[in-house]
Amino acid sequence: MKNAVGLLGRKIGMTQVFDAEGAAIPVTVVQLGENIVTQKMTPEKNGYSAIQVGGFVVKEKKLNKPERGALTKHELPPLKPLKEYRVDDHSSYNVGEGLKADVLLQEGMLVDVQGRSIGKGFQGTVKRYHAGRGPMSHGSKFHRSMGSIGAGTTPGRVFKGVIMPGQMGNVTATVRHLKVVKVDADKRLVLIKGAIPGADDGLVTISPSKTKWNG
Repeated sequence: MKNAVGLLGRKIGMTQVFDAEGAAIPVTVVQLGENIVTQKMTPEKNGYSAIQVGGFVVKEKKLNKPERGALTKHELPPLKPLKEYRVDDHSSYNVGEGLKADVLLQEGMLVDVQGRSIGKGFQGTVKRYHAGRGPMSHGSKFHRSMGSIGAGTTPGRVFKGVIMPGQMGNVTATVRHLKVVKVDADKRLVLIKGAIPGADDGLVTISPSKTKWNG
């Protein structure tokens, strides 16, 4: 699907629901924001066609002056975050109107969910990259430390991309092809099968999957 418009929400947590056959389905519950169209970008003025969507109503002090000015211009409440979506035709979107969850998302469809992964601090290669460890007995002094990171004279340097200890998590992560189990438009809730990135109360973006599964 090209130029798919998504919805902004917050991850509430995980639970389970039961289908018609009585099978338990693990789901992540996402509380959708207002998702109000705050601006339209046109090829004539901006060089591309897109819409800007505001997620949740926040206090004014959480916005900078340009953001407050742009929202006040259209008599909109303070919204954050603001995210752009490229669209081929923005004529069907009006500034000040909210995106409808039951129109963009249907039960059974596949979606891509993007969020900020949980930060795990500074970690070694065993935890960070599932590297093998040394023997834990018989007097071994090599347990969880790194092994060789390259040869000596040739090439005489460390290649880029060698796995090393460092910051783990706290990066933008996307999980693709997750199934929408249920959409409650009145309560602005979406139930998605499986786990999604981020901690509880973390911001996420739900978009229809752009690629087909397995080809």
